[in-house]
Amino acid sequence: MSFSVVIPARYGATRLPGKPLRELGGRPMIQHVYERAVASGAREVIVATDDERIAEAVAAFGGQALLTDPAHPSGTDRLAEVVARRAYDDDAVVVNLQGDEPLMPPVLLEQVAADLRTHDDAAMSTLCVPIVSAAELFDPHVVKVVRDAAGYALYFSRAAIPWDREAFAVTRERLPETGAHDRHVGLYAYRAGFLREFVRWPACELERTECLEQLRVLWHGRRIHVAQARELPGPGVDTESDLQRVARLLVSA
Repeated sequence: MSFSVVIPARYGATRLPGKPLRELGGRPMIQHVYERAVASGAREVIVATDDERIAEAVAAFGGQALLTDPAHPSGTDRLAEVVARRAYDDDAVVVNLQGDEPLMPPVLLEQVAADLRTHDDAAMSTLCVPIVSAAELFDPHVVKVVRDAAGYALYFSRAAIPWDREAFAVTRERLPETGAHDRHVGLYAYRAGFLREFVRWPACELERTECLEQLRVLWHGRRIHVAQARELPGPGVDTESDLQRVARLLVSA
């Protein structure tokens, strides 16, 4: 199945400036991410960046990068600029792989793209994995998703959803036995035509409240299909400690 991968990579991350260029095993992190995307079988992989230093690093290892507007508020806006500049057809599938995911299994990129292809009524697709601990469920940095019977998203939240009233009245130290809680995996597939539409919409109230961009899609009545990931993704990199953790995992792999 034909799809493209665009990797938004911003230099000025608040918690870890210059993050895409930080080294992991002697190579910049963005190279690890790029190689994961190539291994997925994508027909094209592009790094969409706001910084010449990142573009030069990508060129140095033989990758393809596009300098995008530094004023973009999100990675999705960078994707939309790439879609416009590359003149993708409206039905072309574009996967958004974050530039701080050096351990993302390539099979998941192919999965999320194929899932969108098989759900014509979905504006976009993404993935989830089961939540395995109460600490994870109540962590606001872990985004939760609730799906309907056909796997379409009902809501995304940083809160513990669904709220098991009976179980949590007894304890919040362990997960309810229902096992009904899923963590959202921040990997997305879009049709190029929908990306052009999405970036014209202003941020909605729910999105601003939760700081979750995908809520803009649900706010406008569009559907997001959410499949269970075939593999567990490795951790992403937000902080210095995350970087060291991923470095250790790469050595042990």
